[in-house]
Amino acid sequence: MPPSPEQLRHMLRQMQTIRRFEERASADYHAGEIYGVVHCYIGEEAVAVGVCAALERDDQIISTHRGHGHCIAKGADLNRMMAELYGRETGYCKGKGGSMHIADFDIGMLGANGIVAGGISIVTGAGLAAQLAGNGRVAVSFFGDGAANAGPFHESINVAAAWKLPMLYVCENNLYAAQTPADGTTATIDIAARGAGYGIPGVVVDGNDVLAVHEAAREAVARARAGDGPTLIECKTYRWRAHTERPTQPDYRPPDEITAWKKLDPVARLVEHLKSHQGQFSDDEWRRMDQEILAEIETSVGYARSSPFPAPEAALEDVFAD
Repeated sequence: MPPSPEQLRHMLRQMQTIRRFEERASADYHAGEIYGVVHCYIGEEAVAVGVCAALERDDQIISTHRGHGHCIAKGADLNRMMAELYGRETGYCKGKGGSMHIADFDIGMLGANGIVAGGISIVTGAGLAAQLAGNGRVAVSFFGDGAANAGPFHESINVAAAWKLPMLYVCENNLYAAQTPADGTTATIDIAARGAGYGIPGVVVDGNDVLAVHEAAREAVARARAGDGPTLIECKTYRWRAHTERPTQPDYRPPDEITAWKKLDPVARLVEHLKSHQGQFSDDEWRRMDQEILAEIETSVGYARSSPFPAPEAALEDVFAD
């Protein structure tokens, strides 16, 4: 069943929230207010929102180094997210994890992961736990085209297929692993074609079309809940920003390629869909929505700035060893 007009508005709000959050994170990073490193998700918003809109709150996901979009799409608190980026003790990791380590188990967000392919096997374990518990949960792994060439990708999908785990493996193919073009390291055009080698469906979708992503995810979720095993979904998309926001980060991508992909803006496409197919979405409504989102982002920044830094002795808290 396709999303209702109300659901589409919610998806649009989430996508624009991701866009505005990332724009502010980038600006504040370059202003020296955010430390560490920031990887922006701008341009890929339809993937996180389209997939997470097909999930229930108790379903579990795991993210990558570029994880802000997945957190927001799963329902994370903007205040705690921004506080974590600012390194404040009110953040999700008490200000000690930073941009790449946000997690919220209460909403099924098992965490972002700074190691390429590092989360794939972790969330496969969550899928196994769901199967053993018989709780009907589905687990989702988000990863990039670079991670699709790493060992954990193949090992995890192999065992998930063999045991029919309730999994979705979602490849965000933005054509580059940092600075390395995917066509220089991957022998096939479609990563989803690898699904056949494990006896599972491999689906290619337009990753800039939230409706296409949502439909593919909805079918894969239904398959997983029915006990039929995992699905590999490849979302063809593109990040608008450089690999990281570091001022010294080079960007070797052709300018005309970036321009061409920006014309496929996933946010603008959903706005036009609502205007043309629903007939009840106006420019004024869109402006109001955007202003509300900007106000929420501003509130999160205020929350972060007013929160204290962790005390030096807090560095020894929450440290565990076998």
